[in-house]
Amino acid sequence: MEHDDAGWADAGLCSGKGGGRGRGCGGGRGRGRGWRRSGRIFDHGELRLVVLALIAERPRHGYEIIKEIEERLAGSYSPSPGVIYPNLSLLEELGQARVEEDGGKKLYFVTEEGKAWLQERRHAVEAVFSRMRQVHANHGGGPAPEIVRAMENLKLALRLRQAHGPLSDEEVRRLAEILDGAALAVERG
Repeated sequence: MEHDDAGWADAGLCSGKGGGRGRGCGGGRGRGRGWRRSGRIFDHGELRLVVLALIAERPRHGYEIIKEIEERLAGSYSPSPGVIYPNLSLLEELGQARVEEDGGKKLYFVTEEGKAWLQERRHAVEAVFSRMRQVHANHGGGPAPEIVRAMENLKLALRLRQAHGPLSDEEVRRLAEILDGAALAVERG
């Protein structure tokens, strides 16, 4: 689903045609239906819009927002904490969200100002969530988000371990044994 660049710029959701510097709401190659022409699921400013809309649905912790976005996109994209938490801080600084402590974790709530901001951009909110539903429908038959996350965690753990320097013969044997055992367990179900 493609969108009119000017409409997105007018809503303050892309970087071109009145929205600032850059190539607009597209350019580049996409990754299939529902993805932007830039190859990214969200254009400039849209993730902030999604985050605020999700906490407007109900108060959420940052981790819950990450998981909700991942679920709504059928595991095809999962925002990192390094993207979500700065957006939450910005929403708080703008007075669109507030935070309460909840068992040592931050619980985010939408403010009246945040509700008004969303209402002003309701068409953009609807368009982004419609695109997210399209991505979910297109990727719905794919692997469960939990499996994708676990696979990515394993790859990252291996890369981090290897970055510490060369592995000893014993470490190589042990890691290979662990990975072979996991593969066998997955095959058996």
